[in-house]
Amino acid sequence: MEKILILDFGSQYTQLIARRVREMNVYCEIIPFNKVPPMHPDIKGVILSGSPFSVKQPDALRLDLDLLVGKVPLLGICYGAQLLADHYGGEVARSEKREYGKATLLQKTNTDPFFAEASVNSQVWMSHGDSILRLPDGFELLASTESIPIAAFRATDDRFAAPVYGIQFHPEVYHTLEGFQFLKNFVLDICKCSGDWTPAHFVEETIQELRRQIGSEKVIMALSGGVDSTVAAMLLHRAIGEQLFCFFVDNGLLRKKIYRCAGFLPAHGIEH
Repeated sequence: MEKILILDFGSQYTQLIARRVREMNVYCEIIPFNKVPPMHPDIKGVILSGSPFSVKQPDALRLDLDLLVGKVPLLGICYGAQLLADHYGGEVARSEKREYGKATLLQKTNTDPFFAEASVNSQVWMSHGDSILRLPDGFELLASTESIPIAAFRATDDRFAAPVYGIQFHPEVYHTLEGFQFLKNFVLDICKCSGDWTPAHFVEETIQELRRQIGSEKVIMALSGGVDSTVAAMLLHRAIGEQLFCFFVDNGLLRKKIYRCAGFLPAHGIEH
């Protein structure tokens, strides 16, 4: 199954990036920045998220970009873009004033596929304390704003066998008016995803995989009553039926009689 990987550097918007990708009917996975898997053929592209960190901090979150760059198309968003610029020899520095809010994208080119079918000088949303002051060799400027010199860029060097983009703004948020179009251009056109995935596909594929892994074994599962564990329990039940034994424990922090509303037994009970 083709997928987009989103490497999470702790951004508050990471889940929103995933939501936007899935709205295109493309499957994606969020993984920690330091848990990069091998680049299998089903991985069509990688997105580097933003972060509350600065690339100039001694404890900045880093990864070996050479594991990714050139293997599949890559998009760095905010911190991800700064990480790209810093890693390849550009200049990233602390801004005199944190840029937070709406900005106008001043495009240097309208022909790049990343900007396809989007308006010229589109409104974008900024949220960053560092700025990219100079691009590394082998990269070209695509857009700036009135406040920062480098708002979007791409690699042009032949050493990069797959497209590499960096953007300082956040396309995943509502205030970037054409952000969905930018992401769509990257995911569907640049990464060549087919856009035929649906949540129903994920459910059926997950059920089949669970059946394969579990076989005739029995499974004991603790349930908190939250969304994650409840969805996981339902998938397991659909996969293995009465081989599943669920335990619900009242941790004392739930609303009164919530377990009855959810269809669970009291704390000492067992339901399968």
